[in-house]
Amino acid sequence: MLNIFHGIHTGPLPPLTSDEAELSKNLYKHIDMLAGVIGARNALDRPDPLEAAAGYIEKTLAALGFTTASQPYVLRSGRTVRNIDAELLGHGTPREILVVGAHYDSVAFGGCPGANDNASGVAATLEIARLLREKKLKRTVRFVAFANEEPPFFQTDLMGSYVYARRCRERNETIVGMITPETIGCYFDSPGTQSFPFPLSFVYPDVGNFIAFVGNAASRRLVDRVTTIFRATTKFPAVGFAAPKWVTKAGWSDHWSFWQFGYPGLMATDTAPLRYKHYHTLQDTPDKIDYDRTARVVMGLGRVIITLADE
Repeated sequence: MLNIFHGIHTGPLPPLTSDEAELSKNLYKHIDMLAGVIGARNALDRPDPLEAAAGYIEKTLAALGFTTASQPYVLRSGRTVRNIDAELLGHGTPREILVVGAHYDSVAFGGCPGANDNASGVAATLEIARLLREKKLKRTVRFVAFANEEPPFFQTDLMGSYVYARRCRERNETIVGMITPETIGCYFDSPGTQSFPFPLSFVYPDVGNFIAFVGNAASRRLVDRVTTIFRATTKFPAVGFAAPKWVTKAGWSDHWSFWQFGYPGLMATDTAPLRYKHYHTLQDTPDKIDYDRTARVVMGLGRVIITLADE
């Protein structure tokens, strides 16, 4: 079992590499488009912006050389929404599939732009696709943008990731792991900037400078592996947590859907409302994102996916 703090990075962060600096600029471009130009986007009161976001994701993946596919499905209101995916086919064991995916909707009503939740995760998915696009890996990697993660669809059969994971199971696909970047753009260096529910507050740090990899008990092996690889390859603080059932916040993203069909999954997160005060508010805007530290995280996630896909 993973030692919670063994190998965790401490001390100052190294200067950004040129690749990380480029990545930081690209993240800003994606997040500014999704949360700044397009803005609030959901199937309830902002359906046109939701489709505009889907179109942007599709166009971006196509420009990277991917063939995209759309999975439309109909809501009880009669409105159609869609998931979007692209695939990097494996060259050794292509039937073993890693899914990297994030939801592109923002919370309904109130006009929340959703920069951190979850344009940051979509931007990460697009940039990981860019980093991997020319790699020849053993396993297949899928990049997915999910509709309808936010309430009232959250943890229902109309959540985009639930629709997607159910289809994976119906097709008898071998999903060896699902990783969702979920609200990954907020970091602080001061004590008292991070909270955890009792009794985790006695174990985990109160400084919000880390990325967390959070899964359930059934996904412990994936959580441990991802955390170990990230710590070994990326000079950035990271913690891993395979949560017992009573920690309900551990399932607060699209990885939950994959759990329902017996697949291992985790979210990479800055812990959202446990750290980010603008969560689900009008102030969740592109200027609130720490692009340089998010770039370090996304570059590290790219290394994790490459390693897992070549095992």
